Amino acid sequence: MGACSRRADRPEKFTHISLWNWRNFQRVEVDLQDRVFLVGPNASGKSNFLDAFRFLHDIVSVGGGFQGAVKQRGGVSSLRALSARRHPNVGLMVRLGSTECDDLWEYELSFGQDERNQPVIVRERVAMCGNEVIARPSEQDEDDPERLTQTYLEQVNVNKEFREIAEFLKTIRYLHLVPQLVREPERSVGYKNDPYGGDFLEQIMSKSGEERESMLGRIEVALNVAVPQLREIKVEFDSKGKPHLCGRYKHWRPQGA
Repeated sequence: MGACSRRADRPEKFTHISLWNWRNFQRVEVDLQDRVFLVGPNASGKSNFLDAFRFLHDIVSVGGGFQGAVKQRGGVSSLRALSARRHPNVGLMVRLGSTECDDLWEYELSFGQDERNQPVIVRERVAMCGNEVIARPSEQDEDDPERLTQTYLEQVNVNKEFREIAEFLKTIRYLHLVPQLVREPERSVGYKNDPYGGDFLEQIMSKSGEERESMLGRIEVALNVAVPQLREIKVEFDSKGKPHLCGRYKHWRPQGA
């Protein structure tokens, strides 16, 4: 990779993630390529691993923040791995890269909880091209410990030097389609951009005609790999105006109906 240049490079991808005491992981170190496939049996931690990326998104999202992201997951005690003993803090570190530099930015966050069970930051660190930009706790944090209830990442008045990280994390999208919700969208009435697919078909149908057909075409190609008998998919609307995905299959008999 070439040398890092803050002016020339913007974060475009995750290149590494480290987790410690995160849910069912005591320690994880993973280098990430442009495309990653996560494979494993049920209840092995796939969703927990992916939730680390959602957690970062929730910290910087509008109406979110560090406190809300932890609370949404049941608090520090629910996030902390059961195997955590001597070092009970929960933490994660990610590296962000571009086409020119794999280690453009590095963001680290480690946290625990106080006697009121309130999440508190134990360490927050930002580096750009290997040069440290911030490291907390700072002297100001020591003078006012309440500051450690918020990350610098989520505060626009202090994240100017590394706001590119926050803007990149805002673009994270988690999509884990649940077939039952796609098939029966009334289960998720009122949800917008539901990561589990409650309004997935509505999102597709809201696109322009050309874009909508392109999306359905890509879905059809992907489904046909898993179900070779599938010949066509299309969207039909019921009497309530709800979209439903319909499939046409090749009949098992040559002259089938």
